[in-house]
Amino acid sequence: MTLPLDEATFSPGVHAADWRAAVRAAGVDLVTARAVGRAYVDELVQQIEEGGPYCVVAPGVAVPHAKASGVVRRDALAIVVLDEPVAFGHPHHDPVRVVIGLAATSPKRHLQMLAELANALDASGVTEAVAAATSREEAIAALRG
Repeated sequence: MTLPLDEATFSPGVHAADWRAAVRAAGVDLVTARAVGRAYVDELVQQIEEGGPYCVVAPGVAVPHAKASGVVRRDALAIVVLDEPVAFGHPHHDPVRVVIGLAATSPKRHLQMLAELANALDASGVTEAVAAATSREEAIAALRG
């Protein structure tokens, strides 16, 4: 697995009024970790406004991401667990409790990271373990499988 889990951020118990706030929480964590520039946060929201809830990849899980661009400084993940789930407008996987912001430095890495994250989340019990995590170590261990 080549996901950048060692540097991933983890924010449990985040309150978000709606999906935009949930996505912004993950984006701000990526900015705080110095993985992306501030413009990336707006790009994350804009992608969903224009493309719909494409980032809701599994029941209760959203992986907002935007194109690899100059504002992405390094590959990164920001794991956010919401205190209350929010609707993204997905017909099958709403509401979302776990938001994993993804930033990649190249289109190739973008696809690799999305595929690896999808595989990790596909394993039985992983989403629940991430949602129940109380520490960064627990959340990362759940994703490592």
